[in-house]
Amino acid sequence: MNDILKTRELTKSYFRKKALNGVNISLQKGRVLGLLGSNGSGKTTFLKIAAGILRQTSGEILIDGKKTGVVTKAIVSYLPDKNYLYKWMKIKDAVELFKDFYKDFDQEKCKELLKFMKLDEEAKVTSLSKGMMEKLNLTLVLSRKAKLYILDEPLAGVDPVAREQILDAIVQNYNENSSMIITTHLVKDIERIFDDVAFIRDGEIVLSGNAEELRAEKEKSIDELFREVFE
Repeated sequence: MNDILKTRELTKSYFRKKALNGVNISLQKGRVLGLLGSNGSGKTTFLKIAAGILRQTSGEILIDGKKTGVVTKAIVSYLPDKNYLYKWMKIKDAVELFKDFYKDFDQEKCKELLKFMKLDEEAKVTSLSKGMMEKLNLTLVLSRKAKLYILDEPLAGVDPVAREQILDAIVQNYNENSSMIITTHLVKDIERIFDDVAFIRDGEIVLSGNAEELRAEKEKSIDELFREVFE
């Protein structure tokens, strides 16, 4: 089987509101998917279900052919859209936490990434700027030897210089045998790394496909398509 992720009529309801409504997405191994939508479209809900943090109301999701659970959590590396590190930590403490928690954590790779990101292991988490915190969280997530990386708004709120550095880190440390799902509002900055895209609105996929084929068919960039769909 060539799909690292596959969903069938995936639905998530909160009381009477459907955050996801019959979502069908497949992602092949070795590819990067851009999941694009406005605030409240269902992106984060989808990512949390894929990461095994939330359970769907109905439908099916398979990660590497398996239902989400302990087994899939071991092969998925998830970057949430909110900081999750303890305030008392130094960067080296966060590294130790990941090392203890994840069997696939590569400490040498982490050291290389920290150096690349210009992050000091002795620095306190509370002393880090927004951009530096994004770099640290991404470093920890990319230092795992996962089959599927899930990045929720990895560029949110960081300056253009930090943005380029984060993008470079994603591209240079991306394993061709692994896959990645990225959500972002900064489509123009990041669309060059997408192999596939899926536009989600009100919990439903309204347009999806191979990024290059969509550009050719619509004669527009992915950013232009994003603006057309959501504006």
